[in-house]
Amino acid sequence: MARVLVGTCNWSDHKPFYPAGLPSNQQISYYAQRFSVVEVNSTYYRLMPARNFTLWAERTPPGFVFDVKAFQQLTFHDRKNAPQAETHAAFSASVQPLRDADKLGALHFQFPPWFVWTGQNLAYLRSLRDLYPDDLLSVEFRHSSWYGPQAFPEVGETLRGLRMGLTVVDAPQVGTGTAPMRLEVTTPTLCLVRFHGRNTGTWYARTRTTAERFDYLYAESELREWVPRIGQLAALVDVVHVLFNNNMQDYAVQNAVQLRMLLRQGQPEYEVVASPEEQGAGQQLPGFDSAASGR
Repeated sequence: MARVLVGTCNWSDHKPFYPAGLPSNQQISYYAQRFSVVEVNSTYYRLMPARNFTLWAERTPPGFVFDVKAFQQLTFHDRKNAPQAETHAAFSASVQPLRDADKLGALHFQFPPWFVWTGQNLAYLRSLRDLYPDDLLSVEFRHSSWYGPQAFPEVGETLRGLRMGLTVVDAPQVGTGTAPMRLEVTTPTLCLVRFHGRNTGTWYARTRTTAERFDYLYAESELREWVPRIGQLAALVDVVHVLFNNNMQDYAVQNAVQLRMLLRQGQPEYEVVASPEEQGAGQQLPGFDSAASGR
C-alpha cells in the first residue's frame, strides 16, 4: 500500500500558523508535530551549511521527511553562472546530515521557463543521475515544450531510464511558461505533487515577494478534484509527497490540512501518513508554553 505525505513548501512563511512568541528556531519542531513532510526551498537561494540540516534533523521526530530544492545555479536560474561540478558537490555535501538521519526525501530540480526541450538539456538531466547516484530525484519543468506530442515520449522514456521522477503540478495555465497538469509516473519509488495556486494575474508578474506571486487559497471543490488524481498516482508508486507552495499568509497550511482530510474520506487504497499530533504523540517544545500562548 502506498503512503501519502502531505505538507508545505518551506515552514517559515506561514506566520499566522505559529503561536505568538514562538522562537524561529522552534518553528520546524512545531511544524513537524503537525505534518510529516516539508520542502526546504531556502536552498534555492543559497548553499546551506551542513550544520543547518543537522539541526533540522535533530529538531524533528523520527519518520519526518525533507525534500530539498536544488540551488538556483544548478537549475539554470542563474543566467550568469552555469552549473559547475564543484557546486553540485557542495550542494550534495550540505544535505548529507539528512541522508545520515534517514530523513532525506527527494532532491527537487525545478527548471525555469527558458530551460526548454533540447538534446543538450536532456543530456543535463542524464548528468544529474551520475552526480547523485543514490538519491531520489524529481524534476519540474516550467516550459510547455517538454510536454509536446513530439517531446514527451522521449522525455518520459529518459526519466524512466534515469529512475527520476516527473513532478506533477497544479499551476496557472497561461502561456508557455508553465507545465500542464499531467499524471505521469516515471519512477515507482516516489512521486512529487506541488500546488502553486491558480493566480493567473501574478504568474508572470514581478512581485515584491514570492508569496505575492503564489497568492491563492484553493477552494475545497478544487482540492476535491485532486483526491482521485492522487489515488491514481498512489496506485503506481510507493510514496507520494503532496506539497503546497501557495505561501501567502498560511494558505499552504490551510490547504494541506484540508486535502489531508479529504484524502482520508472513504476507504482509499493508500495510507495518508499521520503527524505526531494526529497520533496523540505531540511533544511540548522546550521553553515554550503552548497553553499560555492561547494555542
